[in-house]
Amino acid sequence: MNLLLDDAVLRAVLADTGQARALLGQVVAREPRHGLARALLAWHTSDELGDAELQDQMLRAQADAADALPRVRSVIHALNLFAHRHYTTAASHLVVHLAQHPADPLTVPLIWAFTLTEDSDYIAHGYRLAEQQYALAGDASWPWAGCLAAALAEQERTEEADLLARHALTLEPRSAPAAHALAHAAHELGSGTAYLTFVDRWLAADPQVPQRRHLQWHAALQCLAAGDLDGARHRADTELAHEDVGARSAVNWRLLLAGQSPARRVEADHARALLAAPGGMVSIFHTFQLALALTVAGDTPTLDKLARTAATDHRPAYAEVLAPVVRALAHITDARPGPAVDLLENASAQVTRLGGVGVEREIIQDTLARALIDAGQPDRAAHLLHHRRTTRHHHAYEDLLLATRNHAADSLASGTRPTAARP
Repeated sequence: MNLLLDDAVLRAVLADTGQARALLGQVVAREPRHGLARALLAWHTSDELGDAELQDQMLRAQADAADALPRVRSVIHALNLFAHRHYTTAASHLVVHLAQHPADPLTVPLIWAFTLTEDSDYIAHGYRLAEQQYALAGDASWPWAGCLAAALAEQERTEEADLLARHALTLEPRSAPAAHALAHAAHELGSGTAYLTFVDRWLAADPQVPQRRHLQWHAALQCLAAGDLDGARHRADTELAHEDVGARSAVNWRLLLAGQSPARRVEADHARALLAAPGGMVSIFHTFQLALALTVAGDTPTLDKLARTAATDHRPAYAEVLAPVVRALAHITDARPGPAVDLLENASAQVTRLGGVGVEREIIQDTLARALIDAGQPDRAAHLLHHRRTTRHHHAYEDLLLATRNHAADSLASGTRPTAARP
């Protein structure tokens, strides 16, 4: 029993189109014992399933694939590990799988297990693996081209990433991974309006694509780059849902740092509840995003408490990187930029340990630049952002970060927040 997918379903799954889940559901409904389709469907919907249901679906998939090809059984095992957030084990399994089944396209979406380990050695190995597998697959492999483009973008090989993402989109225009890789390259290039034109047309062709909200977050950042502040607020208000705490807070904090009114805010109570919930601090990057939400809300006491908690955490990155960053955010909300500068400068060399990707972590540099300005050190702030202002086509946001304080920024420093109209 092979239990493979037909070309149309496989294409939709690898491109991560808006039809992928429906097509997988149809396969499972038609062939209830199609283990690979069931595992892929459970993986795609893992955030919506309870732990018990997710485990049941994966166990059924493994049982139904007992007589399938070893390659299929191995992929299902990797999907199971990834869906249950056992990222380190999943990454280790993928190394073995790809040694036995080189350039297997079914593993392309799973390569991000390496990044999600939040371990620098695993992350670097994942990047090397993506490059090796693309070389083995050849130029005609748009799934591996999109995967490698994203890896190149994270290694600051921006021009290579941009070219390879465009190559993948030429081969498969509906490839969401390639469109996402292009978004990362566009951020480093400061593509601004050019990226906005692309993403609006691309999303219009498939409005239900799963990555829609994330790509709209990238679009909001490109609006900021081009100086379209209303556009950034509009995308945050209309595209980022209530549960998009990290993305909404990242847009709002950038707006506030630039002295601008935010879009709709994440309420402090919501952020505090997420932080206190089981698993609220299981991921360092998720915890950092909640800290940003508390910063937007101006909740200095909770930030202080979170910094103390992180400082005593047994996980080194929490104590050595997250704690000082959160403490710096608390200083900023309490109008004390000087101490924040010291903490952020010391943490900058280790910022990759916060997890996430470069465009997400860059907000630390934004915060440091603003703190330097507020601490009366504009020359150091300009030096910090010099590379961005000289290499990005659009850098209106960086110019705002370095601007003299205005009313909105003064409100930020005093602990009050400019009022944004709610839609």
